[in-house]
Amino acid sequence: MLVARVVASAFDTNCFVVAPAEGEDCVVVDPGIGVENGVDELLRRHRLNPVAVLLTHGHIDHCFSVTPVCGAKNIPALIHPDDRAQLTDPWSGFGAPAGSPMFGRLTFSEPDDVRELRDGETLQLAGLDFLVRATPGHTRGSVTFGAPDPTGPEAPRLFSGDLLFRGSIGRSDLPGGSFPQLMDSLARTVLPLPDETIVHCGHYDDTTVGTERATNPFLAELTGGFTGGPGAPSGRGL
Repeated sequence: MLVARVVASAFDTNCFVVAPAEGEDCVVVDPGIGVENGVDELLRRHRLNPVAVLLTHGHIDHCFSVTPVCGAKNIPALIHPDDRAQLTDPWSGFGAPAGSPMFGRLTFSEPDDVRELRDGETLQLAGLDFLVRATPGHTRGSVTFGAPDPTGPEAPRLFSGDLLFRGSIGRSDLPGGSFPQLMDSLARTVLPLPDETIVHCGHYDDTTVGTERATNPFLAELTGGFTGGPGAPSGRGL
C-alpha cells in the first residue's frame, strides 16, 4: 500500500494520499490548509488518479481545502452526517462568531458531491477497503478509517484523525467534544486492533497500536495501567 503525506501549512495537520500502488487510483484523506499544491505534486510523482476525499471529522484544519480539491478533480467528499454542517459553518466547531475571517476566507461551501458515512460500513474505493468506525469524543461526527493490506504481508493501517496521536489523544474541550465518549471510542476501536497496526494520525508522526498500548497514558488508563486518576493529561491537536 502506498501512503504519502502532506503536512498542512497550519496546525501541522496531516493530509494523506492512499493507493494500492503507484499508477493506481487513490483517495485523499483530510485536505487541510494549503495542501493543494502538495497533493498535486504527490499525484504527479506517483502517477495517481484521485477518486474521493475522506474526512475524519469536520474541523477546519482537516477540511479547509476539501472544496477546491474535490472541485479540481471532480470527486466526492465523504463525511459523517454529524459533522457535515461544519463544511459550511466551520465557526461552530470552535465556538467562534459566524463570519469571522478564517485563514483569509470569509465564506465556506460544500463540494458539489457530498456523501455521508455510516458507522460499520466498508468503503470500496481505489481498489482498497476502508472500514468506517464512528469515534465521537473529539467531535460528534469523528470517524476512523481502517485499511487492511490488500496483498497480505503488510501491517493493517488506521487513519485515526484526531482520535489517537503518538503519546496522546485528541482534545475534547471544543464544541461537540466529550472526554467519556473519546475514551469509549478508543476502547471500542483502538484497543481491539493488533499491535502491528500502523496508525496514521491527524497530527504528528505515525505510530503503532502496540507502541500506544505500551506507552500512551490514556490507553493505559483503559487497561488499568494508569494511576493518574481524573487528572489525566489533556488531549492535543484541534
